[in-house]
Amino acid sequence: MTDAADPRRGDHPLAMSDKELRALFGRVSNWGRWGADDERGALNHIGPAEIAAAAGQVREGRTVSLAREFPTRPGPENPWPAQHHMLIGGDDCCVPGIDGLQVSTDFIGIAFHGMASSHIDALCHVFADEKMYNGRPASDVKSTGARANSIFALKDGVVSRGVLLDIPRVQDVAFVDSETMTTIADLEAAERKLDVTVGKGDILIVRLGRDVRRDRFADQAVPGLDPRVTEWLHARHVAVLGCDGVSDPIPNGRIHRDWAMPIHMLALAGMGLHLLDNLHLEALAQTCAELNRWSFQLTLAPLPIAGGTGSPLNPIAVF
Repeated sequence: MTDAADPRRGDHPLAMSDKELRALFGRVSNWGRWGADDERGALNHIGPAEIAAAAGQVREGRTVSLAREFPTRPGPENPWPAQHHMLIGGDDCCVPGIDGLQVSTDFIGIAFHGMASSHIDALCHVFADEKMYNGRPASDVKSTGARANSIFALKDGVVSRGVLLDIPRVQDVAFVDSETMTTIADLEAAERKLDVTVGKGDILIVRLGRDVRRDRFADQAVPGLDPRVTEWLHARHVAVLGCDGVSDPIPNGRIHRDWAMPIHMLALAGMGLHLLDNLHLEALAQTCAELNRWSFQLTLAPLPIAGGTGSPLNPIAVF
């Protein structure tokens, strides 16, 4: 992504030029907003008042997971499957060297970035012009881990109001087509139809029907959002964005070749907006429809990985 880049737009109707995307980056940037040393970004929109208000969302005493199953099965969306194997099984459960102790133990390992695992992106995960959030150089992410903007900044967890905007439900379709990027107008129409308003400190969850589409088609295309949505998120003071895809449409080459994942670049590198990727939202959507309420308490508890570029995640909605 350089100033000398080819300025031609992609051929998508909503494609933006490099100049337009750079201007958008400048408008949504939060660099320096919370100080030169800040590593929390848009999470600064969540304060004691927002956390306390989120507790008021708990009325029915119901919990719903937003996570996919641990992705151990290889496939087109999972070229590096997670590892899970037993170290000690019940068929030979005695621990060597410890008489009388009978257990089962196992091992897990995962490369969580990609399209298969529910995870949260740290602000050091994606760069724009070799810079990450708050203007720090990409070189601050070493082979030993990130020196700044790592997932460790979220070691105390995140609790706030979650809001689900179920776009297929509002549009009366099974899923959003992969060629149709969801726009600001679509999000605002969903707010009106679902009688909910996205506001300061919210964790916004956007359902596009990825899993319904996957059951119908063999390709790996995934619907996503129009990059201009980031300006709306910025104005609404949204704290975190999550999606049943990765927020960016996949494949994304029709938007601009030098902005392969514009939502990621604008949100993570520009806004300091953490992203939740590959959420499983069918149970959440069903619960929201059953209760006719589209807001809830949402808890995010990433692993406290020093220097980590993100973390596997099991977000829990509480109604």
